[in-house]
Amino acid sequence: MSDDTHGAFRNLAQTMLSHRHGVRHSHAAAAEVYQTSTIAALLDGIYDGDVTIAELLTHGDFGLGTFNHLDGEMVVIDGVCYHLRADGTAAVASPQDKTPFAAVLRFRADITLAITSPTDRKALTDLIDHAIPSPNLTYGVRVEGTFAQVRTRTVMAQKQPYPPLAAATAGQSVTQLNLASGTLAGFRTPAYEQGISVAGYHLHFLTHDRGGGGHALDFELTDGAVAISTASELHVSLPRRGPFLAAELAGPGVDAQIQRAEEG
Repeated sequence: MSDDTHGAFRNLAQTMLSHRHGVRHSHAAAAEVYQTSTIAALLDGIYDGDVTIAELLTHGDFGLGTFNHLDGEMVVIDGVCYHLRADGTAAVASPQDKTPFAAVLRFRADITLAITSPTDRKALTDLIDHAIPSPNLTYGVRVEGTFAQVRTRTVMAQKQPYPPLAAATAGQSVTQLNLASGTLAGFRTPAYEQGISVAGYHLHFLTHDRGGGGHALDFELTDGAVAISTASELHVSLPRRGPFLAAELAGPGVDAQIQRAEEG
């Protein structure tokens, strides 16, 4: 097990122990991210889960993920789960659909920022990094605005035997949206969670009319508003059967694999 992965699981264990011994924070500080499975499992090609969208939405009204068979991208906004497909379209997901990996929280903005001039991805993430109180907490990030351009990726449904995530995303469908209005939704996650979640920024885009979108590879925001919701607790629900139990989840090169899968 790599030092990074060992550290991630050590921090996760400490979080679990705090629950066990009754250590709680105020309601504002204790906002919880609920996550099903881990990004390491997705990297290993575990694309089928038992958690339904109906169940997922009992844990949060904002978030992202994917669907069984790696069939497109997921974004949850205002308690509605959208299924973003490889052809660039989006529709409300069925409550009976299932997910192998997703993360949600109950979004309550405690930091807001106004964007009044053209801002690319790096400039936006730098702005958020300077606004948050610590890099060691998790933040839900919602950006509403007008975009000069957004480049999105949406993976296609896979067939068994499933390839690793990096191979599956190599055949991704990439869409360039110009002069689009919509929502970026996702998380800024601490570095120590790499392998459990995606460390850094993981964002999906949904158009204003809720008709299209995907995983946000790059973008330029013309103007808009940023809302940030701070979370200090993480609940990870792990599969108790199936291929997850025998998967190799702490192999070398996790950082590089995640970067290839996330950035295309």
